[in-house]
Amino acid sequence: MARSVLAEFRVLIAPGLHNSGPDHWQSRWQQLFPAFERVEQDDWETPDLPRWSARVDQRRWQGDDGRPLLIVAHSFGALASVHSVARDAAGVAGVLLVAPADPDKFQVTALLPHQALAVPSIMVGSTNDPWMAAPRAALWAQRWGSRFINGGPLGHINAESGLGDWPEGLDTLCFLAKQAHNGALSA
Repeated sequence: MARSVLAEFRVLIAPGLHNSGPDHWQSRWQQLFPAFERVEQDDWETPDLPRWSARVDQRRWQGDDGRPLLIVAHSFGALASVHSVARDAAGVAGVLLVAPADPDKFQVTALLPHQALAVPSIMVGSTNDPWMAAPRAALWAQRWGSRFINGGPLGHINAESGLGDWPEGLDTLCFLAKQAHNGALSA
């Protein structure tokens, strides 16, 4: 898939707990695409949905250059991004949710939307993710109106998964960008 479509968007990386180290696909994508921006948390070790979501909000508006925004979120960063977009979707063209953490594990289920997001979204889950089983991920994808992709046995889809630059994920982001550009995400 042509990656040139990404230039039409601001791309915001939203890591999960402990940030994404240098071998994580999110960090590798930032090396491939230096214009990609990153949400920074004050405390990467303490998952606090309102605080993390506020940092997503802050980064969304900081550096806004008028281009529509794509958010690429992993694990607890996916929950923070969904929380942010559910409150205010302005300027967001689409969200890629990769291996979201199970909201029940963090007691944040009541804080998250139980209806479709106002923007196109794709969720990628794994059959052996210790943070959220694929059936639960598919359920949350359905609630949020996200297209669900079962990535197979990829663990938590992080550095330990050995994905390198994760070209399949990048293709998924490009697909989301093209759909956002065209104004619809077909299931």
